[in-house]
Amino acid sequence: MKNNKPPKFLQFFEYAYLVICALFIVEAYLAYQEQSSKVWLMLGLALAALFMFVFKRRFRKKRED
Repeated sequence: MKNNKPPKFLQFFEYAYLVICALFIVEAYLAYQEQSSKVWLMLGLALAALFMFVFKRRFRKKRED
């Protein structure tokens, strides 16, 4: 029988997306403090990182079942 479970270390990359999301939110806050136009870019990237976390997590859980 073939084992379709991904290796455990791949879970690390899921949580790395959350860390990246948090960093972009902090950068957006700092850009907002400076009245910079980068705020929307940083928030967009944070949203993309959050989406990647959710997508990777659902895909992994689907493969485990």
